[in-house]
Amino acid sequence: MDKLFDSPWILRITALVLAILMFFYVKSLLNEGITSTSNNHVDVLTDVPLEAYYDSDNLIVSGLPDTVDVTIEGPMPIVLNTKLKKDFKLFVDLNTLLIGEHEVKIQTEAFSDKLSVKVNPETVKISIEEKVTAELPIEPEMNYNLINEAYVLESMVAEPSTVFVTGAKSVIASINYVKATVTGNPGIDRSFEQDAEVKVLDNKLNKLDVAIEPAKVKVKVELAEYSREIPIRIQQVGTPKENVTINRLSTPTSFVQVFGPKSIIDGLTELIVEFDVTEIESTGQYEASLSVPNGATKLSTSSIIVQADVTKEESTTLDDEESSNETTNEEQTSETVESNTINNSESNNSNGQ
Repeated sequence: MDKLFDSPWILRITALVLAILMFFYVKSLLNEGITSTSNNHVDVLTDVPLEAYYDSDNLIVSGLPDTVDVTIEGPMPIVLNTKLKKDFKLFVDLNTLLIGEHEVKIQTEAFSDKLSVKVNPETVKISIEEKVTAELPIEPEMNYNLINEAYVLESMVAEPSTVFVTGAKSVIASINYVKATVTGNPGIDRSFEQDAEVKVLDNKLNKLDVAIEPAKVKVKVELAEYSREIPIRIQQVGTPKENVTINRLSTPTSFVQVFGPKSIIDGLTELIVEFDVTEIESTGQYEASLSVPNGATKLSTSSIIVQADVTKEESTTLDDEESSNETTNEEQTSETVESNTINNSESNNSNGQ
């Protein structure tokens, strides 16, 4: 038995028989409706599409509903047939109307003349305006709170950078923003690309009824590590040698770029550079290494040049001592010469006598 109903031919034959029975059943009901019109039936057809005839290439019509409701009353077979076939039409013909506001009646077509037809609403208020197309720049945007605090938005570019917006002239004139919004999970820490829907808004951020081409654009988001320029302060550490005086320490580098989380970097007021003077003996330029502050990730440079102004007392003292010794030796030599001269003179005088 199961195999019998599994056969596609059995199913097709069964469907055909049911369709024939339904046809004759509806036909009999229609025949009864023709002979007896006293047995009327009422039904409501909801969400019936409403068509509009006008120059859609050059005009924009606003105020028209997409669908309306229709109440039909008449013999049950005809009501049933109308509901099943849906071969009727509801429309408004605007071809003869000028630009401006109008109240027009919704017309019906292809309903049986044995039916009473009532459209809800019977009339609609519409506005006919000139169709306008404008090329407008896109403003890409994103929620900055989604970005990891160690990063900052460097640039955001939409491709293409403009879209064509078509709509009623008054609507185009009310455009304030053309936005393409990108999103993501909190903690974004790298550059990315994303397709974003284009939205056209007025000054109250209401979405406007316009056609947008293209409706989506690609947005490129570039992130960079958060950083600030922090001033440098040189701090002398260590004790200079006994004969060395450190007069001044300076650096041509006034600031260093410090990278890291915003909450850490914004709390820094200066970067202290410890410079060890223990081995410094003369004026000159020296290299000093920089330490990354706690919580920061890196610095723009790992070292700076420190200019040391130094006085070395040792060389001056030795020169003075040598000069003093030389003077003493000269004096002693002079005294010896003078003494020898006097002694020789006295000896000569004594021999002469």
